[in-house]
Amino acid sequence: MMLRFRCWTDIKRLPRLLLASTMLLAISGSASAQDGPVADPLRSGLEGALRGCEIWVLDPSSWLNDPARFLAAIDLGGAVFETESLPEPLLPPEPFRRGNRYWRINAGPNEGYALVVSRDIPMCHITGGGGVDFQPAAEAVAASPDVSDRWERIGEERRDGMVSTFFRLRKEPKLALVLSRADAPGARRDRPQVIATVTYDLGR
Repeated sequence: MMLRFRCWTDIKRLPRLLLASTMLLAISGSASAQDGPVADPLRSGLEGALRGCEIWVLDPSSWLNDPARFLAAIDLGGAVFETESLPEPLLPPEPFRRGNRYWRINAGPNEGYALVVSRDIPMCHITGGGGVDFQPAAEAVAASPDVSDRWERIGEERRDGMVSTFFRLRKEPKLALVLSRADAPGARRDRPQVIATVTYDLGR
């Protein structure tokens, strides 16, 4: 229930995030081109971010002294950059703002993802947005065989034009994922179009 509350707390913040897409444009626009061609950078960017979240939370040795294995799991080459900070609208909810490191993932000339992880809390937070429609890519990721093989879908909720799907990792059910995106193509783009949060339940 706590993860669902935090998810909807994030969605309730959306009216305050009208500048977030512009901020994401600045983030993605400042990154250089990827090392190689990608068929769908919106989808690849989200898939890579989710892989990064999984290894960051479950395997601290992948980043503790050197983030090489963490970056290898994301597997997006030069599209991924660490940054010292991110604009407030791209940050996770307040309880997760501790010991954070910040990454940006370029997914196009005016599109990108912000990836926030923590050295102190087993969590990872993804925000995506920009000048194109992210909904088809996010929906494709949520329904993809790769996600289905790794994550068990346990529920779904719809509210305020957004759909949130709840998952737990098959090999480690204490790891939970909430993936929120627009509930239909063509949604407004003046707010984050994708929000994903991965957390590990220390109390279960």
